[in-house]
Amino acid sequence: MSIVPFVGGIAGAAYFVVRDGLTLDFMDGRSIGKHVMGLRVARLDGRAMDIETSARRNWMWGIGAISGALAYIPIFGWILIPFVALLGLGIGLYEGYRVLSSEDGRRWGDEMAQTKVLKQKS
Repeated sequence: MSIVPFVGGIAGAAYFVVRDGLTLDFMDGRSIGKHVMGLRVARLDGRAMDIETSARRNWMWGIGAISGALAYIPIFGWILIPFVALLGLGIGLYEGYRVLSSEDGRRWGDEMAQTKVLKQKS
């Protein structure tokens, strides 16, 4: 997606945010990576994943993707890139820390959205 200037960055960020809530048949309610790894995101209340829950779970991944789109906004965008990139990096490191340090392996986004990642039954 990043081949298309600006729009590709925005589309990539949007995919990162809503990917777990997409109901496209070929995705079966999972991101491409989760589909390949045999994983599924589930809500703790047992209801089906939706776009809103996916956005609460994944909003932080959109921040890093947006930094690429900022490169196409002269001066103001260029000034913001380092701050947005550092924010994205900091959140990513914190998410990794949470996965490794929490008892149930849930990251910050999972707690915010009340979700967990499960191994998909074959």
